[in-house]
Amino acid sequence: MLKNYFKIALRNLKKHKFYTFINILGLSVGVAVCMIISLFVINELSYDKHFKDADQIYRIHADIIFGGNHWDMIQAPAPMAEALPEEFPEVEYAVNFRARGSYLVKTIDENIKENNVIWASKDFFKVFGTPLIEGNQDGVLAEPNTMAISKSMAEKYFPGESALGKSLILDNDMDFRITGVYEDIPQNSHFHFNFLLAMEGLEESKTTSWLSNNFQTYLKIREDANPENLNQKLKSLVEKNVEPELGQLFGEGATLDAMLADGGMMEYEVQPLLDIHLKSDLMGEFEPNFNITYIYLFIAVALFILVIACINFMNLSTARSSSRAKEVGIRKVMGSFRSHLIRQFLMESILLSFISFLIAIPLVSILLPFFNDLAGRELSVPFTLGPFYGILLVGAIATGLLAGIYPAFFLSGFKPISILKGKVSMGMKSGMIRSSLVVFQFAISIILIIATIAVFNQLNYIQNKKIGFNKEQIITVDDVYALDGQAETFKREILANSMMESGTITGYLPVSGTWRSDTPWWAEGKDPKQTENMVSLQNWEVDYDYVKTMGMEIAEGRDFSMDFPSDSSAVILNETAAKKFNFVGDPIGQKIYTMAGNNETANLDELESKTVVGVVKNFNFESLKENIGSVMIFLSESPSGIASFKFNSSNTDEVVNLIETKWKEMAPGQPFTYSFLDDRFGQMYASETRLGKVFGIFAGFAIMIACLGLFALTAFTAEQRTKEIGIRKVLGSSIGSIVVLLSKEFAKLVLIAFVIASPIAWYAMQKWLEDYQFKQELGWQVFLGAGFFAILIALLTTSYQSIKAATSNPVDSLKSE
Repeated sequence: MLKNYFKIALRNLKKHKFYTFINILGLSVGVAVCMIISLFVINELSYDKHFKDADQIYRIHADIIFGGNHWDMIQAPAPMAEALPEEFPEVEYAVNFRARGSYLVKTIDENIKENNVIWASKDFFKVFGTPLIEGNQDGVLAEPNTMAISKSMAEKYFPGESALGKSLILDNDMDFRITGVYEDIPQNSHFHFNFLLAMEGLEESKTTSWLSNNFQTYLKIREDANPENLNQKLKSLVEKNVEPELGQLFGEGATLDAMLADGGMMEYEVQPLLDIHLKSDLMGEFEPNFNITYIYLFIAVALFILVIACINFMNLSTARSSSRAKEVGIRKVMGSFRSHLIRQFLMESILLSFISFLIAIPLVSILLPFFNDLAGRELSVPFTLGPFYGILLVGAIATGLLAGIYPAFFLSGFKPISILKGKVSMGMKSGMIRSSLVVFQFAISIILIIATIAVFNQLNYIQNKKIGFNKEQIITVDDVYALDGQAETFKREILANSMMESGTITGYLPVSGTWRSDTPWWAEGKDPKQTENMVSLQNWEVDYDYVKTMGMEIAEGRDFSMDFPSDSSAVILNETAAKKFNFVGDPIGQKIYTMAGNNETANLDELESKTVVGVVKNFNFESLKENIGSVMIFLSESPSGIASFKFNSSNTDEVVNLIETKWKEMAPGQPFTYSFLDDRFGQMYASETRLGKVFGIFAGFAIMIACLGLFALTAFTAEQRTKEIGIRKVLGSSIGSIVVLLSKEFAKLVLIAFVIASPIAWYAMQKWLEDYQFKQELGWQVFLGAGFFAILIALLTTSYQSIKAATSNPVDSLKSE
């Protein structure tokens, strides 16, 4: 019986080649898209699970409000890692990380810039269980000036030999001995460190201050420990250590309760390692994470695209019901039960599904590299895994059943007496269901189109918004400390060229990923013991040409000038900072104060002061998802880090060649690394750009599959109405009126889809835009554009078959009567 079903199914698919082709094409594309999204989602859900006992590893998350600023971050005090295992028996090990940016690494001669470098304390391998290839777990990172490196770095710097015991030189003056080589950290990790520098050699790590948050702290708890109990204990640990320091700085009345009463907060809690990649977007993340909401969204999109493809099969099967009616009638008269017919029709849909899956697999292999490039991932089809084929088999059967279940029950339900008498009707119910499915297809497509337009609309707003500085035609050169004290000379010689307008040397740039430092200050005459008088400021060390080079605008006062020697103790505030200080009268000439020294030695007896000489208009120095914080910029005797040059030439290659030539002349053997400030700015929104492109591609596939079905339905409608069209033409109907007659019903369905999709898309994109403090609201043009595009595509799809039918010779359609 099964063999017979298979033969009949194959025969029917061959008999109707056009409709079979449309179904297979749409379904194979839908399956391919679904498979790609599934591979992506599985990869995202697998992040950090490769670490041994990953469910027992946590990270300290700090939530601090002080001085009018809010820090929701992954940084914690230096003593936290040591205190956790000592104070709490449920904590087995803890490790501190300290990021200091990129380093120049060399063995003997040539320097290579390495970005994935981190300072780590000695219990790194006990917390994460990363396999060691060489070295002893207890001895790695135990001594100053030692390091562990990844397997790929060992092969890079010491090819064909053991790296253990060898040395690497960092930034030309730090010699590190290699005490361990570990397996490369997999791609599906929220960090990828290639160099672990022993924290024992970092003086900053020895601080005992609990008020300075510069370290990322991870801990491993015992299997039976309750992390919620640990969160409660962290509160007592903070009270025990933080309050004495607050009292030392601000007097006896300074407590955490008083801080809370003034609107402040200092809370620490543990965050599961397995939640980081999809549920964390905190200040100081090692790498950009993904968003769990997007995972749900991609799963929904994958299912919707597959359903759209299945709907094509349902619509075409029910639309062609009259051509199968006599077959059903004869089979029933010959003794077939309805259950036999249902199995027969399901066999056809499952066979079609299997063919589509077979075509989809090579299609995925072709499309996946493009998707990887777009999404920044390294996905591959798991051909070597046995379960993969089992999943494909189940997926093919499930897809076949999904596509065929309704047509099977619909077609098998025909009454043989009516059929054999010639009373065959597709029925109003069938038409309504078919129309509803077309509306569903296009509603999903329109939602994806609106989402794509909205994302790119926001990105366009970001790129064109006045952000308070000029990011165009500024080239940045990294690692100027490699010039060995000749940074100012390098700057002067570059500026001697007529293509250059100005230049500045500082690590503090108004884009993410550059230096940041903050300190609490208060205005003259205000009591620092009252925390509401404290203003936490970003402290940016710059040179005289910073404001001019960055194109910032002075709102009040003036810029720094060499004509004023007193500017060595001057400061320029941004508008946010000037407002938070609540100055009485004009801010120009006002003094602000902070405690001198570090957090361990600072007290109110030794103060540092600066005089406000200017107020610069607010500028966005972080993502537009954030409000503009308080910033002060002041002169530093030896700013270092990044050299930025404003140029006036349209020939960027010439600019790069000029700077590179001078660099190689003054810093031979040092890597030359440059970028453009607008590119650095764009990198802050790389994930949004990728999201927009992915949505655009998905929307394109959804529209394509829906239009395939519409194309076939139009062809079938024209075929069914051939004689009607012939009569109309004989009676004088024009080609245009016949095209309108055949197309208007489908256009009406797309219009209904647009009405349904618009409010859903508006709500979804409003929720997405909530993440941005600065955003472009969705105008009616977005929805009108999406609706017009969808209707235009639908009309173009139906017009071919409509025009073909309208231009046919009426004699051919009428002579058979």
